[in-house]
This record gives sequence, C-alpha cells and structure tokens, in this order.
Amino acid sequence: MKYVKSSGQSRQQQKGRKPETSRKTMSRPGTTAKKGQDGGKGAAGGKGVNGKVSGRESRRATGNPIEKGEKGEKSDKSPDEEAKEEEPPEEERKFEPASHADVDLVDMLERDILQKNPNIRWDDIADLVEAKRLLEEAVVLPMWMPDYFKGIRRPWKGVLMVGPPGTGKTMLAKAVATECGTTFFNVSSSTLTSKYRGESEKLVRLLFEMARFYAPSTIFIDEIDSLCSRRGSESEHEASRRVKSELLVQMDGISSDEATKVVMVLAATNFPWDIDEALRRRLEKRIYIPLPNDDGREALLKINLREVQLDPSVDLKSIARKLQGYSGADITNVCRDASMMSMRRKIAGLKPEQIKLLAKEEVDLPVSTKDFIEAISKCNKSVSKHDLEKYEQWMREFGSS
Repeated sequence: MKYVKSSGQSRQQQKGRKPETSRKTMSRPGTTAKKGQDGGKGAAGGKGVNGKVSGRESRRATGNPIEKGEKGEKSDKSPDEEAKEEEPPEEERKFEPASHADVDLVDMLERDILQKNPNIRWDDIADLVEAKRLLEEAVVLPMWMPDYFKGIRRPWKGVLMVGPPGTGKTMLAKAVATECGTTFFNVSSSTLTSKYRGESEKLVRLLFEMARFYAPSTIFIDEIDSLCSRRGSESEHEASRRVKSELLVQMDGISSDEATKVVMVLAATNFPWDIDEALRRRLEKRIYIPLPNDDGREALLKINLREVQLDPSVDLKSIARKLQGYSGADITNVCRDASMMSMRRKIAGLKPEQIKLLAKEEVDLPVSTKDFIEAISKCNKSVSKHDLEKYEQWMREFGSS
C-alpha cells in the first residue's frame, strides 16, 4: 500500500527543507488564532475564535492596564512610607566581647543586670526636687547639648546618693533610666562575684565595656559599701581588693576615644562612712536624700492612694503631719495597712467558705480617717534620730551637691 504525501510536505521537499514533525498543540478557549486571517501569526498575536482579541493579548497591547491600576493604588502612599515598607527591620545591636571565652560572662551580665526600661517616672517620686535636678543635669542635659558639655563642663562621671533606708534612692535611679532613655545596668555584689580566680575583675571590665557599647547608659550600684568598702582593713580579702581596684580603674581610666560616650555611675548607700576614699573622690556628686517633708508626705499619700477609694472626710494634710519622721517606705506601708482595714473588719469571724462567697463591692470600702489612725498606731518609723545625725554630720564633711 502506497502512502501519499500531503501537499504541504511536497512543497517543503521541493524547496529543499526538511518536513516539520507534527506537534500536538493545546489552545485555550477564545485564544485560538485563525491562520488564514492572521497571515501565519501564532496565538500570541492573533484573534480568538469569535474574531475578538483575547483579554491577555489586549492587556499586552495596551501596556497591561490592570497592573498599572494596581501600581496606581500603591502609589497613593508617600515615597517615604514605601521606602520604610521595603527596608527590612533594623536588628538590635548586641555586644560581642573581643575574646570568645568571655561570651558566657557577657550573656550572664545581660541576663542579670541589663534593663532597657524600668518604667518608673519622675511623677512616681514625691518631693526630692534637688535630687531630680542634679540627676537631670548629670544625664539628660549632656545628651541634649553635647557641644556645651565639653572640657571643664564635661558631665559628671559618678553620683552618690546618701540617705536612710526607704527614701527613694533606688526609685530615683530607675527614673533616670526611664526618663532619660538610657540603658540601665542594675548591679549587685552577687552578680560581680565569682568563685574562679580573676573572673570577678573580668566581670567588672566587661560591665563597663558593655556600658560604653550601649551608651548613653547608667550603671546603678545599690549598697555600694558592700562592694567597695574601705581598703586596708585586716579582714579584707585579696580577691575583693582586686575587684575594688578594677572598679576604680574602669571609672577613672577611660581612654580618649571613649571619652565622648556618656556612662554615668550612680551609686546608693546607707553607710557612706564605710566607702573607700578613692571611690568617694570618683563619685563627684554626693547628694543627701532626706526624709520627706510635709509636702512630700502629702504627695506620697496621694501617689499611694491613687487606686483606692477615700472617704470625703479624710484630710491628707493632717495625716501627713502625723507621719513626721517616717520614710517613704514607711508611709507606703501605712497606706497599704489602712486600705485593708475595711476588709479585715468584714471577714472577722467568718469561715473560709463564707469569705469565698463575698463580693468585691462588700469588701472594697472607702478608706476612712479611723483606718489611718489605726494603721499609724501599728506601723512605727524605721529611722532613728541618731542615724539622721550621722548622715547630716557626714554630709557636712564630705557632701558635694
């Protein structure tokens, strides 16, 4: 049986071309081109079955108006907003020590003492106007006016807060970190103590290197008398002496390229007479945090009783006069005790099953003057007059406010 070649194949052989192999093509509905009308054009540029140009081809011919419309919607945003969306989020800087062996120590310091935002405001601290002014001058103003605080006007490198317990020294330090936007290092003697020889001094050095890296920063050392007491005593150990020496060197021995970084050491103590003389010299400002006065006690009462209902007959000024000689912590204890007096009277003689059934409205009653008088009779002051005389005597001799 003879096979007859098609006319198309015979014409190609006459021209010396090889016959094209037949290919099976699939066309989408509405996009199949008619070869007779398009002059041999493929489906990419032809018309559909009904003689109409396909939707995809029409978009190509007109410059893809749908995509242009989408871009037009995005163009409603400003160029700055589009740039912010395109930019990847900035990664937070992380301190990396020079030696790989110190990585574990740095991780321990960041875990234990590094606080970004203690969330304490100036308004949370009553009175202490002079102390707030000095701390703002030492930390805030050098950040706002760096060109002014140069040379002899350089910022204070160290501030020592002296005063009886419970007067707000720790809260002042946390307010400095919150209000000034500095990195806050809360240091205790346990953090800088290690059983391995030489590691405590290394922790002190890494602490100051981290503070300069995260500058502006504040290093707060509470109860600094336990960490840097007077040197030369018979009971002093060699390891503690090395830690004191490293602390003194780091506070004063800053190289010239790091002098522009604001790192302030803020210390607090209840025993200023036990501090080493060299450390006392490096803590250039030594301010006294006294017991609150009448206005300060009244402000403390208002701060502590913000979330508690007060009876209209309560006179906070008269209560503040009765709290003379009380520290800030003592006044807080009095307010806490007075706010729970109504609850104690309500649950007196009740069984646990009956107490659980009580509604909050039955227990949460306004605090009256009687509650305050009863609380004051139970909570005595924690600071003696003899201690106050010792602080005042030390400030007359070594104070620098």
